[in-house]
Amino acid sequence: MRLVKWIGLSILVVGLVIQVYRPARTNPPTDPTRTLGARLAVPPETAAVMNRACRDCHSHDTRWPWYSNVAPVSWLVIDDVNHGRSHFNYSDWAKYDAEAATDLLKKACEPARKREMPLPFYVPMHPEARLSQADIDAICRLSPK
Repeated sequence: MRLVKWIGLSILVVGLVIQVYRPARTNPPTDPTRTLGARLAVPPETAAVMNRACRDCHSHDTRWPWYSNVAPVSWLVIDDVNHGRSHFNYSDWAKYDAEAATDLLKKACEPARKREMPLPFYVPMHPEARLSQADIDAICRLSPK
């Protein structure tokens, strides 16, 4: 019984100590002239889908949920957002040349069609991000043929 209490206390102390290390949750400023919507005619229905299903990881407009403040989950969330932005960031679309932009639009369509995006572990906490076939079709319409 004493060992169980010691282990429980140790877990509690470690849990409190790891809260000190807080990687930055960033939302860099967005220049509206550099966004995907400013560079490409995005139909309103596609913009709406991207806003609810893609924004948190693929733009500078991340909505940080409460659990992004609690380590070690916060570390995973921040890493996922940074990783997502590095692959496809529609808040800074101007940084991509025409060839890269075309490739990124194709790459946005493929994982949506395969139901790999949004990430499967993201959807249970964000059910509004679940993509219907119509949502997938809207995203894929941005992709050049």
